[in-house]
Parts: sequence; C-alpha cells; structure tokens
Amino acid sequence: MFENLTERLGKTLRDISGRGRLTEDNIKDTLREVRMALLEADVALPVVREFVAQVKERAVGTEVSKSLKPGQVFIKIVQSELEAVMGEANERLNLASQPPAVVMMAGLQGAGKTTSVGKLAKYLREREKKKVMVVSADVYRPAAIKQLETLAEEVGVECYPSTVMQKPVDIVNGAIEHARKQFFDVLLVDTAGRLHVDNDMMDEIKALHAAVKPVETLFVVDAMTGQDAANTAKAFGDALPLTGVILTKADGDARGGAALSVRKITGKPIKFMGMGEKVDALEPFHPDRVASRILGMGDVLSLIEEVERKVDKDKAQKLAKKVQKGKGFDLQDFKEQLEQMRNMGGMMGMLDKLPGMGNMSAQIKDKANDKQFNQMEAIINSMTPAERQRPDIIKGSRKKRIAAGSGTQIQDVNRLLKQFMQMQKMMKKMSGGGMKKMMRNMKGMMPPGGMGGMFPPGR
Repeated sequence: MFENLTERLGKTLRDISGRGRLTEDNIKDTLREVRMALLEADVALPVVREFVAQVKERAVGTEVSKSLKPGQVFIKIVQSELEAVMGEANERLNLASQPPAVVMMAGLQGAGKTTSVGKLAKYLREREKKKVMVVSADVYRPAAIKQLETLAEEVGVECYPSTVMQKPVDIVNGAIEHARKQFFDVLLVDTAGRLHVDNDMMDEIKALHAAVKPVETLFVVDAMTGQDAANTAKAFGDALPLTGVILTKADGDARGGAALSVRKITGKPIKFMGMGEKVDALEPFHPDRVASRILGMGDVLSLIEEVERKVDKDKAQKLAKKVQKGKGFDLQDFKEQLEQMRNMGGMMGMLDKLPGMGNMSAQIKDKANDKQFNQMEAIINSMTPAERQRPDIIKGSRKKRIAAGSGTQIQDVNRLLKQFMQMQKMMKKMSGGGMKKMMRNMKGMMPPGGMGGMFPPGR
C-alpha cells in the first residue's frame, strides 16, 4: 500500500539532515521533492498546495533540539500534516438511533459496494456485536442481489429478499419493517451503481435517501482511481448528505492519492478501507496509522490488533509451553504457524505493517510470497505423522515420495526442511531466554531517521 509514495518520500526525507536549524533555504529542495512525490501519487493539486504551505510554515525557523536531528523534526511535521489532511482520528459509525440503524451505501458501479456491504456486515457482527441485516435495492442488476445473498450467508447475517420487479423504496421500507419486528440493530442497504455520475441515478438515490432517512450514508470509492475518487466523492457529496467514505482496493493502491485527497476535497471522513478481497479485509481508517505507513514507519498498532483478533491463543500458549519445556518445535507446529500467518493476511500483509519494511517489501516479494506458503503447506501435508515429528528421518526415498505427493520437486522439499531447521534454531534460542536479545535486534530494523530516535527511551 502506497509503495511509490513511501519510497519517494523516504528518499527525500533522508536527504535533510546535518542541519542545526530548518530554514527556508535548506528545506526548499526537500519541499519541492515532497510536492513532486504527492503529485506523482495523484493527490489533488489544491491538497498538495495547502499541504506544502502548511509544512513550510511549521518547519521554517524551527530550532532543532540536541536530542533530535533536523530530519526527524521535519518527519514529525510531515507526519502531523499528513494526519491533518486525512482527518486527525478515526471516526466511527454513528449507530446511536432507534433500531434498526439504517446505513446506506452509494457509489459507482465496480467500486466494490456490494462486497463492502458484506465486509461491513461481518465487521459489525463480530467486532461491534451487532445483529445485522442486509438488503439489496439494486433492481438493475439481478447478479448484485444474488451476490449479496451469497455474501450474507458467508458472513452469517440475514439478507432481506428483493427482486428486480420491485421499486427500491418499497424494498428498503419492507426491510426496515422486518428488521424492526425482528429486533435487528443495523440494516445495511446496497444501492444501484452506474458507470458514471448521471442525473437519473442521483435523482433515484436522493428519493431513496429522503424516504428511508439513513443514520449513515457512506460513499464507496475505488482507491485506485486516485484523484478521480475524490472528485466523484465530491459529486455525490453535493447531491447527498454523506456521512463518510469507504475506500476500497487500498491494498492495490501504490500511489495513495485517494486517501490523501478525499477528506480535504469532500470534507467527509474516510471511515473504513478495504484491504483485500476476503470478507474480513476491512479496516477502520486511522489517519495517524496510515500516515505512519506512508512514511515507512509501519503500523504496529493495527498489527497488534490483528494478532489479538486472529491468532488462536490456546494454540499459541500450547506451543510456548512445549518450547519452554524443551520438547522441541516440529513440522506440525511449523504448519500451524503457516496457517496462523495466512489468517493474518499472509506474509506481505504483515510486512506492510512492520516498521522499515515498506521499502524492503518490493525486493523480498519473490521470497515471501504466499504461493510459497501454500507450497510449503502442501509438502507438510504429504508427510506422515512420524515424519512431521522427526524430520531427521526424511531421507532420499521419503523425499521423493513427499515431492510426488505434493506436486513439487525434491529441491522444494529440501528448501522447506532447511527453512524449518532455521525456525527450530530460533525457537531454541527463545526458550533459553533469548527473547530479550531478539527484541534488541529488532531495533536494527527501524528505518533510518524514522521512529527509532524520534522519541527518547521510556516515553
């Protein structure tokens, strides 16, 4: 996410160092580079102008204290201004109303509205503990109605039935009545999209909005359309009283223009961003965490929250006790670790959130791609329970059988065994009190001029 912007800003911000004071002259080139980086990221020009002006105003004349380098002071200013552009803090959905709280989704066709309804339903059911119902008022695409029914079943929520023969207002009013009788907390309404903004579409959605009076009206927009995303959001915002934005396909947005433009141009907060195709790939939008990611500092808070939510704590404790007792780490444990990692969004999803990994991820993509994880799992699945417990018995003929059973080559089996042995060594070190040493080594992974020296120890 935002790889291009991260790389460009990273280079630029590393260059401003060794000064005792930030002056207009010594930050002029840096500001020019920051401006170019934002324009290349497809950030809207008015947003770029205001951003650079704000950074300049705050930076010029700033004395650099002895504990900080000028580069770090400048990064703090840039980070603070990025957060301001994107909205300071996460804004939650306002569901405090007489149930059911009606949430209406609007947007162009292909932006990911229907998928976002499914993801948001899962999010509200699992994390907010709400009783959720969904309904499709898209009477122009029978496939959209079917898609929402399938998604609702997958995420475990009820879908109110609708057909292309009905009027959208009648569908939604019927759904509200049913939701009220069945004590649903939230009703998510999927509306029709078009290939472009047109008057008929706007008139229809305005009439629907007036009839059902939703507590939240969310505009769903594809992050990969960059500056156009902000302009389309503005067109919808002028026609409808939007309360927020869901930015979809943010994981494929290498530039970041939409995330940095939408709030400023529409005045509406980004409330969620879609980070993949899976139904749980929806994250609350935290401007401070996104700013941190853009500057290559990672997003450790989101990673911790994800670990809390998705890691099987019982299995983790069992493994920790096993390793501490010196019983060793076998291939079955290794397989379970791979499964846990997949639940966390795969290797690349995790690397994206680690400090200093933004720039590295492109180089190591080939080595850390999730296809290799699937291959490793297939190899372990081809082994007998005895082989998983005692990998040292896996020799020539066994390797041949395992490779044939998993559709791989003998060298793939050898590679897996080598990687497993490295992991086993690491586990042994951890069981011998090496965890603290390992955490100390982690400090070396922080980006130069990044978070490492920005705050004094103990803060």
